[in-house]
Amino acid sequence: MKRTITKLGIYCSLLLSMSGTAMAQATDTVEEFKPSGKLWGYAFGDYAYKGSSDNIGQNNAAVYRGGLNQYTGMPVSTSLFQFRRVYLGYNYDISKRFSAEFLLAAEDNFNNGSLIRQAGGDLTVDGKFTPYVKLANIRWKNFWRNTDLVIGSQSTPSFAKTGRNDQTSEEIWAYRSVERTITDIRRTLSFDMGASLQGWFDHDGKFGYDVMVSNGTGPRPEIDQYRLFSGDVYAKFLDRRLIINIYQDYQRLNWGVGVGGHNGPWYHDRNMTKVFAAWNTRLLTVGAEVFMNTLMGDTRVIGFDNNVYYRTTKAMGMSFFVRGRILSNPQGNQLLGFFARYDNYDPTGNLSNVAGEANSRSYLGMGDTYEPTTKEQFVTFGLDFTPFKNIHFMPNVWMNSYNSGLAADGVNKYGTPYAAMNSNVSGVKGTDAVYRLTFYYVYGK
Repeated sequence: MKRTITKLGIYCSLLLSMSGTAMAQATDTVEEFKPSGKLWGYAFGDYAYKGSSDNIGQNNAAVYRGGLNQYTGMPVSTSLFQFRRVYLGYNYDISKRFSAEFLLAAEDNFNNGSLIRQAGGDLTVDGKFTPYVKLANIRWKNFWRNTDLVIGSQSTPSFAKTGRNDQTSEEIWAYRSVERTITDIRRTLSFDMGASLQGWFDHDGKFGYDVMVSNGTGPRPEIDQYRLFSGDVYAKFLDRRLIINIYQDYQRLNWGVGVGGHNGPWYHDRNMTKVFAAWNTRLLTVGAEVFMNTLMGDTRVIGFDNNVYYRTTKAMGMSFFVRGRILSNPQGNQLLGFFARYDNYDPTGNLSNVAGEANSRSYLGMGDTYEPTTKEQFVTFGLDFTPFKNIHFMPNVWMNSYNSGLAADGVNKYGTPYAAMNSNVSGVKGTDAVYRLTFYYVYGK
């Protein structure tokens, strides 16, 4: 009996000792974490010269068929030095489970020749380049298994960086310093105020998803009850070289708004489906992005009966790009690379039916980014000289061509000329061509 009691005492002592050691290790682990932050940023800009300008009117008058494109309306032979984006960010790890992100941005700073500020440009009333709060969010890591919860102003699913390898078109294209992706050019929101879940179906991050509900207003405060719903799923195959990403969004814009005439309330929404695929390696990357945007009630028609009608149109875009390495430095990093891209954008889906109605007297697109008449073809190509990591000098050509989707000599069923319905129906092709030396540098990373 005495021996048994002695053994029990020894076992209890060992258990208590092991428990104390485990608690001490847990305490040490907690104490090892120290909150820390990192200041970072980047900037890019150019010396640019405009060699040709879009014009469809008399006397070489510049027009605005490019909408919110960077060089729309800039006169021929204009030359300038300019920043196109400046970032200053701060990332802070609050704990092992929580982190915060903050970003100030100044971008879209172009003034056209008439000194009319570009819509959406980050300029003060007197034309000064000025920053705004672009990102401010908190991330709850592993909110549930393999899923993070992010709340605040953040990147939307089409542009989200999950930290488990690249999967979006902007990341794979890798030359935002040269031009936005095709959906970003159309101002699909790259960031917004809301809440998102970023998750992975596996532990390696090869298969995942992002879903988000947000205001749909970017950096501006919300003023209505309509939310933007967006999400994507992605997969990476063949040792992450093959990437496939499918994206969908939906937003009501105007719903049940009363308008004149017997056509009833105005119901206006948009939804976009996008597919992106890429083969991404260290030496060569090729990618393709295709989207379809259905714009319900986005074209305003004035009829010969003097009533207002809203018609649905569809916009489609395709983008193809390639980038690669030409020379490496002794450390194995890129010294000289190349890039090229071609976009084809067609917003005229269903436009011929809208304009072809006998009652159509005139029509007008309701948004700057999806004007329904003008087709565009964009080309860029250049070299990337990287004398040191995170420093780039890139001579490049930027070209965007425009043409109307309706024939200038066409008429509708009533005999009304298409050219009389909308000023962009001209049948004349125009091109904005800009020759640039782009510089891009990153600090704090």
